[in-house]
Amino acid sequence: MSADAEFSRNPVLGAKENAEKYGIQVVHEATYPLSTEDFGPIIDAVARSGSDLLFLCSCLADSVGLARTIRSHHFRPKMVGGAMIGPQNTAVRSKLGPLLNGFVNYEYWAPVPRMMFPGVEELLNTYQEQSSEAGVDLLGHHTAPLAYAQMQVVAQAVEATDGLDGASLSAYAREATFPTVMGDVRFGAKGEWSEPRVLQVQFQGVSGHEVGQFRNGSRQIVVSLPEASSGKLIFPYAEALTAE
Repeated sequence: MSADAEFSRNPVLGAKENAEKYGIQVVHEATYPLSTEDFGPIIDAVARSGSDLLFLCSCLADSVGLARTIRSHHFRPKMVGGAMIGPQNTAVRSKLGPLLNGFVNYEYWAPVPRMMFPGVEELLNTYQEQSSEAGVDLLGHHTAPLAYAQMQVVAQAVEATDGLDGASLSAYAREATFPTVMGDVRFGAKGEWSEPRVLQVQFQGVSGHEVGQFRNGSRQIVVSLPEASSGKLIFPYAEALTAE
């Protein structure tokens, strides 16, 4: 299920490729306009398909609408989430609160022990001292570490090559390892991360709408990648609801 928008096309293609790779049958596929407000009929149609996995590619307002509709609906797939934009945002998390429990969704960084790389705690402390007054995401977990790491890579490449020549910077970046607040960064042949770094987290035990519960990673459990995991996946989705 995806929004009819440019951002959703690549994740949907990737989902289809993975489904084919692992022998998962696609039993229902649909898109909806970003202007959609009533998601009831959309989830009714998904429920009629009897799908086990509900892959969502949504953006902000529709992520909120889908989460609310799925939670209030009788339909209980075994897993739900995947590529939703919104649940990474502190304001969205606090708005939805326990409605997020059981959802599994992507993240770039999470405040869990295996991702507390050198410098990241200091960065976030500085960020959070200013975030409220600046009117930005209060915790900054989704964007601040990755954005800061990107600039660390640029700074290190500029210093190493002693200039801003694009060809020199590119050549250096292809071979170098960059220590950052996101850990060591290395690039592959096409400019991608040399190793997969996107996480999947499951919301567990969210209670109420207080922001503080999202500070330490106890409510967003890293279930993949294995080297960053902080707990076990609650499966199926309905079990996460009974654990509230």
